[in-house]
Amino acid sequence: MAKVSLFVIREVKKDRCYQPVYHRPMTNRLLSFAAFVSLTAALNAGDDFVPLFDGKTLSGWEQHSGKAEYRVENGTIVGKTVPDTGNSFLCTTKKYANFILEIEFKVDPSMNSGIQFRSNYFAKDTEIEVAGKKKKIPADRVHGYQFEIDPSPRAYTGGIYDEGRRAWLFDLKNNEPARKAFKQGEWNQARIECRGSSIKTFLNGVPAADLTDDLTPEGIIALQVHGIGKKKEAVGKEVMWKNIRIQELK
Repeated sequence: MAKVSLFVIREVKKDRCYQPVYHRPMTNRLLSFAAFVSLTAALNAGDDFVPLFDGKTLSGWEQHSGKAEYRVENGTIVGKTVPDTGNSFLCTTKKYANFILEIEFKVDPSMNSGIQFRSNYFAKDTEIEVAGKKKKIPADRVHGYQFEIDPSPRAYTGGIYDEGRRAWLFDLKNNEPARKAFKQGEWNQARIECRGSSIKTFLNGVPAADLTDDLTPEGIIALQVHGIGKKKEAVGKEVMWKNIRIQELK
């Protein structure tokens, strides 16, 4: 009498978990490779992430604010510090409102950097009102929400900073697990989820910031190289980003 074999195939996605799929063959034959490939393709069909970086060029990106150097090398975007310039930003040419953004990054331990989201810049000097106060934003100055990259002992990587406007919105002084999630000198993964006024960040899968704020409903995504002033010892320091992908939400 032929034995009946039970096979269970389970795939877990970062943003969803598929239920187990069961196959009960008529005999004890193994599930064919072709059937496995077909099933895998069906499961992956629900992955709506699209790349923002093609791994070869800076197509779809443009630089604003400072004069740091950006280049593509070995499938990564590399930002390098230069003296006598302000914070620099490599920005998407498209704006995004509600989305899930994932980026891998690696940073020199002596640097400070960040990932802008729902951020903007103006063609000319512009005065805005923030929390009842007038604030002048210089022309081309990128400003808005930032996923902090902080390799210092403070370890606030994953916190939310309001670049050029209100400063810290959600630091990590009360989130020790997130502070410990950063991997010094290694690749780390940032995840940013924006849904209406809800903004959440994750560092290497660990929840970091959970903020409710509706000042800016949409904007660009940008990669920051922090200004170093005249510090000669800081010239040529690098931060890298790769596997940049986004899932737009309704």
